Amino acid sequence: MASDPSGRSGLRYGWTTGACATAATTAAYTALLTGEFPDPVQITLPRGQTPSFALTRERLVIDAASASITKDAGDDPDVTHGAVITATVRPSLAGSGVLFVAGDGVGTVTKPGLPLDVGEPAINPVPRKLMRAAVAGVAAAHGGSGDVVVEISVDDGAEIATHTWNPRLGILGGLSILGTTGVVVPYSCSAWIDSIRRGVDVARAAGHRHVAGCTGSTSEDTVRALYGLPDDALLDMGDFAGAVLKYVRRHPVPRLTIAGGVGKMSKLAAGHLDLHSGRSQIDLAGLAALATRAGAPPDLAERIANANTALGALQVSQAAGFPLGLVVADAARAVAQEVLREAPVVVDVVVIDRAGAVVGRA
Repeated sequence: MASDPSGRSGLRYGWTTGACATAATTAAYTALLTGEFPDPVQITLPRGQTPSFALTRERLVIDAASASITKDAGDDPDVTHGAVITATVRPSLAGSGVLFVAGDGVGTVTKPGLPLDVGEPAINPVPRKLMRAAVAGVAAAHGGSGDVVVEISVDDGAEIATHTWNPRLGILGGLSILGTTGVVVPYSCSAWIDSIRRGVDVARAAGHRHVAGCTGSTSEDTVRALYGLPDDALLDMGDFAGAVLKYVRRHPVPRLTIAGGVGKMSKLAAGHLDLHSGRSQIDLAGLAALATRAGAPPDLAERIANANTALGALQVSQAAGFPLGLVVADAARAVAQEVLREAPVVVDVVVIDRAGAVVGRA
């Protein structure tokens, strides 16, 4: 397992599902040609790393070989950490090359907008490239043709996939085999941000003219009730408002709604594009200054500045009859417009309280 090469974080890196599937394919095809499974099995990743993987299971019969690897995501809180990924390799017709099949627990693409055609197994382009290269290398080393069917499966993958974006993206039946570098960087949240981008792609391909980035399930429920948007127009952006805005800037939709609680939207109003509590803080003094510019009396501004939380600031404002939620929505919308630049996108912001009630719209 690799550690952070900078030496700063002390966190262990991990390996993507694509890297694990490549290693499993390498081991299985080697066994199919030689009768022996390499264990551990070594692969080469796009940036030159050469990790080795221990096999979890292996099986060899006359016309097929299977090898399984347990994914280690390092210190990243990855939903697929510990998943068992299996590659089964069978001979195919001469000249067919490498054909990919979704086994149990690997999804199938059912909506356009993804980097794979509808009906294809959800094995992304870079993992496919890695597996093709691995097959070619094994074939060259052991006298094979390289014409094989590679079936990738994931133990309990259908259940694990319910905790991912896959159902909303139209990837049904299981997980996607992912990864562009083969390496999982702890807390980079790259998979979440990539899912946001794929969500925009799917919404655009479906012809949706209005999408919404929501910080959580409560804001998503509120937006669904306000606008009647279908599930594939709703983006679970979490804390990554910047990821939504920057991708929609490059891939415009006519209308974008950003929705969230008053705390996270006050961070956006202050110019923060990452709304995570560990990476940006609520500036109550700044919130008070916003309120002052919007006409709040000095005593209310002082109470806002001295509140414990943004929700507390909202509550004292509501008691005084001052629309702090609207002020936050206006300022957050201004920030969103700055990020969108000249993109042909109309943006609105919805601010809610903890119960999901709308307290501000801009």
